[in-house]
Amino acid sequence: MEDIKIFNSLGNKLETFVPQKPGEVSIYCCGPTVYNDPHIGNFRPVITFDVLRRLFIRLGYKVTFVSNYTDVDDKIINRAKELGISEKELTEEVIQEYARLVEETGSMQPDVKPRPTVYMDKIISYVDDLVKNGSAYEKDGDVYLKVRNIPNYGELSGNTIDALESGARINVNDKKEDPLDFALWKRTETGIKWDTKWSSGRPGWHTECCVMIDSIFKDQNGYIDIHGGGFDLKFPHHENEIAQAKAHNGHCLAKYWMHNGFINVNNEKMSKSLGNVMLMKDVVAAYGGIPFRMMLLSAHYRAPVSFSEDTIKEAQVKYKQLQDSAKKAAISLQLAGIDPEALTPKEDSAFLSAICDDLNTPNALTVLYEENKAMNNVLRKNPVDLEELKEIYAKVRSAERVLGISLTIPVLSAEDIELYKAYNEAKAAKDFAKSDEIRGVLISRGAF
Repeated sequence: MEDIKIFNSLGNKLETFVPQKPGEVSIYCCGPTVYNDPHIGNFRPVITFDVLRRLFIRLGYKVTFVSNYTDVDDKIINRAKELGISEKELTEEVIQEYARLVEETGSMQPDVKPRPTVYMDKIISYVDDLVKNGSAYEKDGDVYLKVRNIPNYGELSGNTIDALESGARINVNDKKEDPLDFALWKRTETGIKWDTKWSSGRPGWHTECCVMIDSIFKDQNGYIDIHGGGFDLKFPHHENEIAQAKAHNGHCLAKYWMHNGFINVNNEKMSKSLGNVMLMKDVVAAYGGIPFRMMLLSAHYRAPVSFSEDTIKEAQVKYKQLQDSAKKAAISLQLAGIDPEALTPKEDSAFLSAICDDLNTPNALTVLYEENKAMNNVLRKNPVDLEELKEIYAKVRSAERVLGISLTIPVLSAEDIELYKAYNEAKAAKDFAKSDEIRGVLISRGAF
């Protein structure tokens, strides 16, 4: 197998990926809080970690990919109240739309899509374990984790206890023993809630992901290969996940931590205050999901990427070029009796070398565009060298699959092939009226 290098946020260094189980990889990517229409920023981790997943599959790994829907949150409760519907109705509606947009961007659905509401018994039990082992305490119905008891707290984000302490403020009626402690369970009077020995309430956000990972990957003692998400989740969310995993299981939850950068709009930070938040459904409707994906992949996943009219339109042009080339090549191969989608490349080292270097999609796209150009040159030859076309088509399509660039590849029927024969005969006889007529039929059938 080709070595994959990953920049591990836990230690901030490039490392060669070594799975816990040979030939297998476990990945968890933090998903959305489902209270409103997702914006384009929600989809950078979707696309980044979809490419990572596809790369592992390409290299022959058995991948278990998990991404959650957070369906318990104050934002959900408040939004449901505004709309006059239940939290369940709201979250189901948002989840359906989110899943649709995942597919529009060429991404695969996760193998497992856990929701905290389904894992509530396990969440309550997990928090109880932390209270019993002395890592957490209850105060007036709330439960907090003792941050100072966690060894090396802050190692993921680069924070230190001293730095955090200097910025902390203690409220007069603060129930915490220490301002750095964070909630595992919150007493509540409103919205969806569950009864426990401490109070009627709901879990803390940081706890939910920990418990779902611990439950889904129980055979690994809740220790996975890769945990991913946006850079904004590094602190406090991921740092606090690690803290709980250390207190409960004695490990850092994941061997490798990966974080993607932000999406800006016209080189400005996307924010409600600036009024430049772009909803994913609007972008997909206006420009298409795959061009948006290609726009993101044109920047390294750890770097910021700017959405603009120019960048998305450039991606649209590139996408059309790939689509047109693949279609033309696939038709040529089928007319020669070759199934194009059954072809596998004998060698695609240039592409793999780029993409395996910490998921360097800009370099990988450069290789793809060069190969696509070379394929067009092969197609211009008369006659076409079929052996050469088979190999380069296989390389191009393999790269497109890893990058998740979905294309429409026509499958010619026996009737389509007969029409092509008649079309070529008419052209050879310079009967252009007839060839144009047949061409029109083929276009209407999506076969030209």
